[in-house]
Amino acid sequence: MQDGAMATTATPIENETPFKRLKDGLLSVPSSIEYNEPVALDINEKESAVSITVVGASGDLAKKKIFPALFALYYEDCLPKHFTVYGYARSKMTDAELRNMVSKTLTCRIDKRENCSEKMEQFLKRCFYHSGQYDSQENFAELDKKLKEHEGGRVSNRLFYLSIPPNIFIDSVRCASLSASSGNGWTRVIVEKPFGRDSESSAALTKALKQYLEEDQIFRIDHYLGKELVENLSVLRFSNLIFEPLWSRQYIRNVQLIFSEDFGTEGRGGYFDNYGIIRDIMQNHLLQILALFAMETPVSLDAEDIRNEKVKVLRSMRPLQLENVVVGQYKSHTKGGVTYPAYTDDKTVPKDSLTPTFAAAAVFIDNARWDGVPFLVKAGKALHTKRAEIRVQFRHVPGNLYNRNFGTDLDRATNELVIRVQPDEAIYLKINNKVPGLGMRLDRSNLNLHYAARYSKEIPDAYERLLLDAIAGERRLFIRSDELDAAWALFTPLLKELEEKKIIPEYYPHGSRGPVGAHYLAARYNVRWGDVGADQ
Repeated sequence: MQDGAMATTATPIENETPFKRLKDGLLSVPSSIEYNEPVALDINEKESAVSITVVGASGDLAKKKIFPALFALYYEDCLPKHFTVYGYARSKMTDAELRNMVSKTLTCRIDKRENCSEKMEQFLKRCFYHSGQYDSQENFAELDKKLKEHEGGRVSNRLFYLSIPPNIFIDSVRCASLSASSGNGWTRVIVEKPFGRDSESSAALTKALKQYLEEDQIFRIDHYLGKELVENLSVLRFSNLIFEPLWSRQYIRNVQLIFSEDFGTEGRGGYFDNYGIIRDIMQNHLLQILALFAMETPVSLDAEDIRNEKVKVLRSMRPLQLENVVVGQYKSHTKGGVTYPAYTDDKTVPKDSLTPTFAAAAVFIDNARWDGVPFLVKAGKALHTKRAEIRVQFRHVPGNLYNRNFGTDLDRATNELVIRVQPDEAIYLKINNKVPGLGMRLDRSNLNLHYAARYSKEIPDAYERLLLDAIAGERRLFIRSDELDAAWALFTPLLKELEEKKIIPEYYPHGSRGPVGAHYLAARYNVRWGDVGADQ
């Protein structure tokens, strides 16, 4: 399991890496000594073939993320010996044209450049293209025929990645299931967000998918769960004695989950306007991270045990109230002689759009561990910086002997744990210490684990980890249907109220720190946003 690999020391042991483990798991039967848990494999697994079909291969996501991630896995020798990658889309294209398109986005690891062009050539020879309609069983049957030719009579395992708009998910799944499923191996489908717009549409999507697939065939992907620092959350907490006893209302004053982008919708306005920042970021990425952060210790690192605990957290949350939410939308702003456009300046966005590009919310978990602790969540576009981080602010030291050294601002003396997910990944703990010298002057310093300085190895992209897990059948980082139901149950009443009452968002300048209302929301719970402090 990847968690086990991440808990190793700085000198990695080759056969403990997730890449090596998956490769060995697919190509051979590992010994029980090498791993802590048994891996059930068919003795003929090495004679199987894996066919990966990217449905919507001509789209941006496929070109920028999926094909590069598959190449990175191939470069690391993580894919099985017999694998084929097929692109499927409506565009007319030859195999050579697909390879030319894909080759423009492939890169090798910074720390591994040997034989790069040779590896690219080998990978591209495994890439093929089939043109067809997303709702045509006949076209998928033609794809099936081509896949069988490449599988050469081996056990056929098939992975379909739906890199397409949600309105054609069901048609594609129906056709793939009925016409291109594996006859003697597994068939799995990766589904990209959005998983509906609210509880009703999400439930309808799940019901439709389950007409053709079992729950364990559906891999709902949230790429934030594949990010290194998010994966490290459970390792940090459950394998370090100093943190677990502090992980509760007794010592933690508030938790902040912050996501910001320094650019606007930039041509994606038509898509974004139909969803908004709450559906696009908060209801999935940030809520999933929050559930991982706040969950109780799972029985094991098994996927179902972890997802069971996440569901308990989601079901313990209070439904969001409008009074605990601030929404905003960026407006035009001129800085340094450059004019940055407003959200509604995007030609694909209606001029009278009230869709939020910023949202902040105070979330509460009504259980014994977190009762009364505010979880402040905010996400926004066109802000002053790009970041995604978790900030844990601890309580003030009772009867602190050194209060006078901090003056009236006790927040300056508060310990804070910061997990920076992106960019420039890091984990640091803010502590108070004495400045060297004859006087008694205190300073706030960071105990800093900066990933780029500590580890020479390039951090894999989230899509690499998630594709690797989907091929291995590891569901820990994918979203189960009851998780999805619980997440939508929290946000659907709020979203309906915002839309029915036509709540006007607070406007904030492009490139600013967001609406002033977000600071008033934090102040209501005696909290100061951690990303606006002097250390930033």
